[in-house]
Amino acid sequence: MQPTERFSTRADSYARHRPSYPAAAIELLGARCGLKRGAPVADLGSGTGILTELLLKRGAVVFAVEPNDAMRAAAEARLTGYPGFHSVKGTAESTTLAAASVALLVAGQAFHWFDLAGARLEAQRVLCSDAWAALLWNERPPQPSAFLADYEALLRRRAPEYTRIVASRADVPAMREFLGAEMQLQTFPNQQVLDFEGLEGRLMSSSYAPQAGHPDHAPMLAELRAVFDRHAQGGHVVMPYETLVYFGRPGGS
Repeated sequence: MQPTERFSTRADSYARHRPSYPAAAIELLGARCGLKRGAPVADLGSGTGILTELLLKRGAVVFAVEPNDAMRAAAEARLTGYPGFHSVKGTAESTTLAAASVALLVAGQAFHWFDLAGARLEAQRVLCSDAWAALLWNERPPQPSAFLADYEALLRRRAPEYTRIVASRADVPAMREFLGAEMQLQTFPNQQVLDFEGLEGRLMSSSYAPQAGHPDHAPMLAELRAVFDRHAQGGHVVMPYETLVYFGRPGGS
C-alpha cells in the first residue's frame, strides 16, 4: 500500500485517539524556530490536524498539506473555524505552495513517509531564506513500564509491519540530511491516560495494526483486552511518550 493511502480507513481513530503534543514543545517552536502570530507555517503530512490546531492556537497561518483525502477531510471538519487554516491537497515532495512563502515548516509523526531527497528540495524551495523546520515525534520511552512492555510484545506478535515501521521513525541520519548539519534536539515528557476504548482506538489508529477481516485482528484485540485488564488501575492505563523535537535549517549546509 502506498504511504498516502495507508490511513484512508483510520482517519476517525487517528483524530480521536492519537496523542497531542505538549505545550512546551510548541513553546520551543516559538522561542527557537520562528513560530509567531501571523507567521505562515507549512504542516507537512498534517493528517487530521492534531499539530495544525496547536499552531493555529498560537495565531499562525497554517497550510496543512495532506495527500490522503479522508485524513484531510477530518482536519477540515475539525479546523475550518480557524481563520488561519488552509487545507492543501499535496505532498511533502510537491506541496503546491509558492516559493519562499513559508516561515516555518513542521511535520508531526510523518517524516518517515517522505521521500527524503524530494522533500528536502521542496522544503528549500518553499522556505524563506534561513527559515527553520522541525520534525516532531511522540515515541514510547526506551525503558518501558510493565504495561508498555506487554503492549510492545503484543504488537510484535500480531502486527507484522510494526518492527519495520517503528525502525524507520526518528531516523537521525535522515533527519540530519533534511534539517542540516546543525540539527538540534529537545525532548519533553508526554502521556495519554486511556480506558479500554481509548487504548483500542490508539492501536487501531496505527497503520501497522491488522484491521477487521485480517486473521490477526480478533486475536490481537483479545490479547489487548488481557493486557489492559492485567495493568489497568481505576479503569485506565497510562501510555507514556517522549516528545522529540528535531529542528534545523534545511537551507543550510
